[in-house]
Amino acid sequence: MARVAVVFTGGTISMAFDPIAGGNVPILDGRAILARTPGIDAIAEVVVIDRERTPASHFTFAALLELAAVLRDTLADPTIDGAVVVQGTDTIEETSFFWDLLLDGTKPVVVTGAMRASDESSFDGPANLRDAVRVASAASMGGAGVVVCLAGTIEPADDVVKMHATALDTFASPNGGSLGRVGADGVTLVRPRGRRRHIAMPTWAADRVHLITATVAMDGSLLDAAVASGANGIVVAATGAGNTDPALLAAAVRAMDAGIPVALASRCPSGRAGAAYAFPGGGAAWIGAGAIPVGHLCAVKARVALALGLGAGFDRAGLAALLADPLP
Repeated sequence: MARVAVVFTGGTISMAFDPIAGGNVPILDGRAILARTPGIDAIAEVVVIDRERTPASHFTFAALLELAAVLRDTLADPTIDGAVVVQGTDTIEETSFFWDLLLDGTKPVVVTGAMRASDESSFDGPANLRDAVRVASAASMGGAGVVVCLAGTIEPADDVVKMHATALDTFASPNGGSLGRVGADGVTLVRPRGRRRHIAMPTWAADRVHLITATVAMDGSLLDAAVASGANGIVVAATGAGNTDPALLAAAVRAMDAGIPVALASRCPSGRAGAAYAFPGGGAAWIGAGAIPVGHLCAVKARVALALGLGAGFDRAGLAALLADPLP
């Protein structure tokens, strides 16, 4: 039988309604969650690692680096076959990609959680946790990197996005599609993961990487303010295929002239920013001015990669290679 480490960090899966607070608050630790997950012992031997009860929106880069070290050290144990991280779903698309960039072993790492609190009749936490342990136990998942597993789907960390605020089946991979599905019958893969980006474990991640989303009638004042606040880097989520008002590009040029790297993403849920449009403020103008295109990464994932790349000491060429789509 496989042996799987399960790292509990909190999230909706650990929560219940508190009438005094007026909403859901964390109350369950890892063992309490396992006690509500019948049948998991038939899937794998579970090794519990309890890491407090933190809402996913409260994570810091320092905390994610600490968890990455926990995962690295846990997976180095030859008796451990895979790992599951249980967390809040609000930031799974960022945290899973953070760990995917840093962990380079072949053992599966699966991130899961719940969309319903533990006292709701539709509580999905136990099913998601059983599925995640099945995926982490599966030999077929070797080398697939970090994946996200909720509502029976297996999503790659570099593409997964939370598409709906509250739907049970909220997670999808809009560029490449799911890797497969999991259920009581086991894991079924429909496509390989493909090549991954990787960074050797840095000691820190740049905290002041700001994300600015381009909108209609937007000038460069927000980007200038980000620079004035001490930005380490900036990600611009441009409209469409990489286009903005010329004033926003002018502010980005000022930032780059000051030595601050600027990455160009699309604010669309799928697709990428590129050089198709050459009008003032178009994607070609951005790239020509020195902005770094981020391939098919969404803007929030580009921010994670830029923060870790800066923490690792990458120069512009290194950042550009990291942010680009991996070569086949």
